[in-house]
Amino acid sequence: MPRPESATLLLTTTLREAYTRLGLEGGSVLLAVSGGADSTALLVGTACVAQALRLRVEVATLDHGLRPESTGEARSVALLAATRGLPCHVRALGLRPGAGVEARAREARYAALEALRRESGLDAVATAHTATDQAETLLMRLARGTALRGAVGIHEARPGLVRPLLACTRQDVEAFVAEQGVTYSTDPMNADPVHFRTRVRRDVLPALSRAAGFAVEAHLAAFARVAAEDEALLASLADAAFERLRLEDGALDAVGVRALVPALRRRVLARLVAGADAAVDEATLARVQRAVERGGTATLGRGALLRASSGRVRCVRQTSSPRPPAELRLERAGARGALIGTGWNFSVESAPPPSGVHGLALEDGTRWPLTVRTRRPGDRVRTPAGQRKLQDVLVDLRVPAEARATRPVVADAEGQVVWLPGLWPPAVPRAAAREYLWAVPPGPSIQRTAAL
Repeated sequence: MPRPESATLLLTTTLREAYTRLGLEGGSVLLAVSGGADSTALLVGTACVAQALRLRVEVATLDHGLRPESTGEARSVALLAATRGLPCHVRALGLRPGAGVEARAREARYAALEALRRESGLDAVATAHTATDQAETLLMRLARGTALRGAVGIHEARPGLVRPLLACTRQDVEAFVAEQGVTYSTDPMNADPVHFRTRVRRDVLPALSRAAGFAVEAHLAAFARVAAEDEALLASLADAAFERLRLEDGALDAVGVRALVPALRRRVLARLVAGADAAVDEATLARVQRAVERGGTATLGRGALLRASSGRVRCVRQTSSPRPPAELRLERAGARGALIGTGWNFSVESAPPPSGVHGLALEDGTRWPLTVRTRRPGDRVRTPAGQRKLQDVLVDLRVPAEARATRPVVADAEGQVVWLPGLWPPAVPRAAAREYLWAVPPGPSIQRTAAL
């Protein structure tokens, strides 16, 4: 038969170990207390261990304004804090009922708690989430479909926030407050079956415990803790892989992405997709992974595409209509201008270009005027092996499909392509040149030498 003090010993030991593990011994904490059983246990239990931990403790209670009873509940919390010698901050949030009230209340609550923490100069906010909350969250996410990151559930700590009761179940908490002889309030919203969490709490967890023959909350919470450790390791490996595979233009090296083990490949692609402000869900990641495997394209939503071609995996925006062709005519020395829509600038100068500027030596036989433009259907390039389609050259150079329309092409008066700045190295002049075509790129670019 358990000893009478077992519930108190369990909860206070849990709190003492958690505060120490979280680096708060000798520090300070703001307890978020609503007046329910969990947060009441957090207040009373923390007051019991505060002196031994040299922990400065203050309390915050927030009146959301959504129920008539909330004002009285806030007063009760302030009174309980006073009996334990703890300062208490009472704040009214003044929320209105309606669509999305749960999300709005949660956002307003955390914002108010963080503001109070900063005003009071405290190290962290402590909330009263328990192992039962963790188990409910895990089951909800598994039911909706989640990967390991979602299975982590409720984190024990994040900057400015700790949850020191995650190792205790709701049964542990209720036994503690009963043992302490402390009353608490009950929010009727927690029993409203319209909420998914309520149905999991009322129906799913009890049924799962009956099927297992024991209470499963602590076991599910333990799984979430292990998942958090595994996810942290995989996330750090994925971040390192992402940085290793990232090219100068922000794309990823396709060969390297395909070589990753599935767990890392999925995370690396999820980070790339998230960077394009697209939804990262199971269906999207499945399309993205198929596109990478096949060297194809996947839709991401919000006007974005993922393309895996030309040796790169990158996210691009869909264009509603093609741009009008850009063109710049240069009539010998002193001529200059920008190729509109590409970011490139050109000028004809009497000296070789400086570092960082591409240059084409212009011989006496140059057929003027020169035209700088974007590619056109039928463009061909003269190479030592004969004429080649410009499209084929751009593919060989792995120029992304979405970038080909903005790459400048230099043609002479007869329409012959004589140079692709930044992609095709100009021919070495037979004699000293008196003029040079300078090409200033829009920014850092990937330079390649074509095997023409």
